[in-house]
Amino acid sequence: QVQLEESGGGLVQAGGSLRLSCVASGTFFGIGTLGWYRQATGNQRELVATIISGGRTNYADSVKGRFTISRDNAKNTVSLQMDSLKPEDTAVYYCYAELKTTMSPALFQYWGQGTQVTVSS
Repeated sequence: QVQLEESGGGLVQAGGSLRLSCVASGTFFGIGTLGWYRQATGNQRELVATIISGGRTNYADSVKGRFTISRDNAKNTVSLQMDSLKPEDTAVYYCYAELKTTMSPALFQYWGQGTQVTVSS
């Protein structure tokens, strides 16, 4: 059974930094896109950043220039370095992974349980 486990959330003052990490464990045969999404109270879940297997990245406009996503394929991990944090970044952050879990070429979506990030003003 595949699991995504996030770590690194917490409370930080505006202008500070946090680094989120997510590791995929279990049985799978390949990894596609990895990413981070977030959901603030009362809002829908939204994309923060994604990184494809070749390394190309995509960011939400609201985090460009402040957040950096990276992946380590050897360790099955994806990380999100968050700098210059703002109170509006407060949300539960979810790790996302597309994994090849069968012998077919299909990739399936998996989500972590979420980690709280709170930015105080």
